[in-house]
Amino acid sequence: MNTTTPADAPQAQAGEARQLTGAEIIWEIVVAEGVDVVFGYPGGAIMPAYDAMARYPVRHVLVRHEQGATHAADGYARASGRVGVCVATSGPGATNLVTGLATAMLDSIPMVAITGQVPSTVMGTDAFQETDVLGVTIPVTKHGFLVTKVEDIAPTLREAFALARSGRPGPVLVDITKDAQNATCAFEDPGPGRIERPRIPRPTVTDAQLDAAAALIAQAERPVILAGHGIIQADARDELLQLVDVTDAPVTLTLLGLGVMPDKHGRNMGMMGMHGEPWVNKTIQQADLLIAVGMRFDDRVTGNLRSYAPKAKKIHLELDPAEIGKVVDVDVGLCGDAKEILQRLLPRLTPRKLPEWITHIRSMHEVDIERDVLNQDLPADVLLAPQVIHDLWKLTAGQAIVVTDVGQHQMWEAQYYKHGIPRGLITSGGLGTMGFALPAAMGAKFACPDKEVWVVCGDGGFQMTACELSTLAQEGIKVHVAIINNGYLGMVRQWQEFFYESRYVSTPMRSPDFVKLAEAHGLPALRVTERSQIPDAVARARAAHETCVVEFRVLSEDNVFPMVASGRDLDDMIRRPSRSEVK
Repeated sequence: MNTTTPADAPQAQAGEARQLTGAEIIWEIVVAEGVDVVFGYPGGAIMPAYDAMARYPVRHVLVRHEQGATHAADGYARASGRVGVCVATSGPGATNLVTGLATAMLDSIPMVAITGQVPSTVMGTDAFQETDVLGVTIPVTKHGFLVTKVEDIAPTLREAFALARSGRPGPVLVDITKDAQNATCAFEDPGPGRIERPRIPRPTVTDAQLDAAAALIAQAERPVILAGHGIIQADARDELLQLVDVTDAPVTLTLLGLGVMPDKHGRNMGMMGMHGEPWVNKTIQQADLLIAVGMRFDDRVTGNLRSYAPKAKKIHLELDPAEIGKVVDVDVGLCGDAKEILQRLLPRLTPRKLPEWITHIRSMHEVDIERDVLNQDLPADVLLAPQVIHDLWKLTAGQAIVVTDVGQHQMWEAQYYKHGIPRGLITSGGLGTMGFALPAAMGAKFACPDKEVWVVCGDGGFQMTACELSTLAQEGIKVHVAIINNGYLGMVRQWQEFFYESRYVSTPMRSPDFVKLAEAHGLPALRVTERSQIPDAVARARAAHETCVVEFRVLSEDNVFPMVASGRDLDDMIRRPSRSEVK
């Protein structure tokens, strides 16, 4: 932890030129961008920057692995809406960032990664810890820069922050040679608001396009709104709710869109796609109009493209022009900021009600209710993951920030924790990164120190970044960790059961004693084996003064239901047996 104060940094008035090292200029720009915490791991090629950091009001969080730094910066950005920052040295330090950069790239998360590079005088000689990190990261970043001159550090970092947050957000890498960090040049403090941003042209939506969209909406008898992560990124929740009120259309959400609608809103149907509810997917398949806002028609959402919503016209509101028509042909594409487009579209719409459509949807929902595992009779000594997630939702009143890893528990969380607040769910969507949850939760807690933060992870993913428990202990950061331990790599095992005749190859997993492991890091821990123990365990975790680990020993071979098999129609789902079928 860096304990310096603003008074320790080189002082100057706005507009006054000073001679600073490149290392100092790094932190001048980082502080000017409003960053107060960075996540990183020092090393030789970035050492000048670390030495200079001690003179600036930046809190540095020493992670235990560079991948943890990227996930922490990612979680910070998702929870706050600001740019997350991570720092690493050259060679293995920089290459260890790749997974986290790819995670942020696929989910459109604003991040700036600052890496040290060997001196420019030895680049290309296979110097110690030299790696072409720019070449390595081109496919998984929005942009990358190599800086070899001290004069270029300030403008490059300014542009990096602007690129990370503008348009479709994403990670930007800035690789700075050690000699550029050590060199000096005149630096003029830009002062608040004086940093010039690069001008990035934005697509424009014409009145004719908006009129065409409004006409389709007016004609539709069975419309459905598909709401995604882009609504949260654009801060367009109010506009979405107005669209729902005017059109009376039901809303289904992508995984990353969960929380954009109040959970008790009468038109909120919950998650769509591979593990969405059957009545939700049937609604999409029967629709005559899809209004997709801030989502990209991922394959986990559509199922078989040839049969996807076959009778529906399609309107697509999306910031990235490359996404419109890339997967699904659309009738009207509206490219731009979701909030701005909706503000222009709404006055063109006439309020209406759709009682027959809504009644039909509710009737499909009623048929599905008895298949919910929470409505089935179970032995008292059997603990299921859906029970854990449902009870956690009840006990936290749905107000916690939940950070999940990837696998069965991720889908159960999406189904049974009813998210009603934006940025309340933080999860790896596009890349599906195991090991994401624990460090990302750390970043989320730094971004929102007054919020309750829960990690929900599997026994497999937790072990990938469990070393960050020591970071949490050292930094004095309190999050709650719920390990859903079923003794398998659960989602892979489920696919093996369904599609590989239950040949469980390399999915049974032996784990350490998670309670003792947490205690070895100096943290309290609990174990839960029956549902009746959940309220007390959650209460004890919340009462702890530091991070607390709670291991939930759940049924080993339970499955996530429903499920759309790969390549199948969206409404052709593998279902949990009903109560009558079980009997």
